Amino acid sequence: MIRRRHARIVATLGPASRDKVAALARAGADVFRLNFSHGAHEDHRANAAAVRTAEAEIGRPLAVLADLQGPKLRVGKFANGKEMLATGAAFRLDRDEAPGDHARVCLPHPEIFAAMKPGAALLVDDGRLRLEVERCGPDWAETRVAQGGAISDRKGVNVPGVILPLSALTEKDYRDLQAALDIGVDWVALSFVQQPADMAELRKLLSGRAAALAKIEKPSAMQHLGAILDLCDGVMVARGDLGVELDPEEVPIAQKQIVRAARARGIPVIVATQMLDSMVSAPTPTRAEASDVANAVYEGADALMLSAESASGQFPLEAVAMMDRIIRRTEQDPMWPTLMDAEHPESGERDGDVLSAAARRAADALGQGCIVAYTSTGASARRLARERPLQPVLALTPSLVAARRLALGWGIEPRIVPQPASVDEMTQIAARMAVETGLVKPQARIVIVAGVPFGTPGSTNLMRLAYARG
Repeated sequence: MIRRRHARIVATLGPASRDKVAALARAGADVFRLNFSHGAHEDHRANAAAVRTAEAEIGRPLAVLADLQGPKLRVGKFANGKEMLATGAAFRLDRDEAPGDHARVCLPHPEIFAAMKPGAALLVDDGRLRLEVERCGPDWAETRVAQGGAISDRKGVNVPGVILPLSALTEKDYRDLQAALDIGVDWVALSFVQQPADMAELRKLLSGRAAALAKIEKPSAMQHLGAILDLCDGVMVARGDLGVELDPEEVPIAQKQIVRAARARGIPVIVATQMLDSMVSAPTPTRAEASDVANAVYEGADALMLSAESASGQFPLEAVAMMDRIIRRTEQDPMWPTLMDAEHPESGERDGDVLSAAARRAADALGQGCIVAYTSTGASARRLARERPLQPVLALTPSLVAARRLALGWGIEPRIVPQPASVDEMTQIAARMAVETGLVKPQARIVIVAGVPFGTPGSTNLMRLAYARG
């Protein structure tokens, strides 16, 4: 099974889809997200096992992505469960665990008080309420309600424009991370990334057992975007949380900045949140949602993500199939190749990057065909994807780990093959696999990129032209 599109689909598993994994994969899902904000470890283990079963059924590597919850900053409980805060009213936050009322509530997070100063803003319940700090101390803050409304138990709190003195990994995240690694996930996504040190901590904990992905959902992360991405294997534009602390008109700009920066580095970038949100309860999306998906494809994003649409919605299969349809139709637009060709990263002086750029140009000159990358770690295939070639990239690797991680890559078709003993054997395998996968017809010209000696990471130093054979 091959994908007749370059952009990939990430589907979140949940109650609506845990028994539909193989069907979701056939409909177009390439990566399956396990959301550790919900569900027990046993549920995630069962979902991951279902992905591996589906992988064997469809004959195509699939990736499993574990999404860690990160810190959840929330107010305490109210005596009546809910209160109305009037705009202009005074409201106190403190560490007193007594139930709150219309005048005060507990905020059990000393890190927030440590970062507070007069004039700071606090956003409650995804920004529906806004509090402005007038006076504060080490465990209290007197605020004025700048935007009123209903407030209830355990609503979330955001502190825009402030780097909070806390790790992106909580005690729950440490337990979840260990469970995810025991399950054998391919990618781990870190929430609440504020600065490069957060990603450095995750990479140290992973020790190569999974690829590290940063969720950009804090404005502070945008200020350190380059340094954060330098420590990532992939990145996610988490537009929901990012949109809480950024003004709405800033979110599309941030999305484009993140996608462009990730493409320049050759790391996969996922655009997430509310892509087809109306399909949680409707069998078709709005026209605005279809345009949103298409715009991410036009930007050259590696993957688009479904959250509630596939995890808890009424139409999980229809949502994946619809996203597949929109992506394929967008990539058929005559303007799409022009946009993909308009922005290529600098090749630099590394042999692998220079050869990847040359392979793309050679494939363009040969017309329809494919580019074959022999890779032990996946790096050669990712370099080719960075060039955004219009031809599919057939990534041949002896490593199941590498193949699964490459399922997230733009236009990459990963397959498992034995390590070739010679350049001639490599050419024969590439020529045969290009036809067997259905990427090209016999006698089509293909471009092969590899590193000699075989199996040496980072040694991409060979490009060869060949004819595909049945």
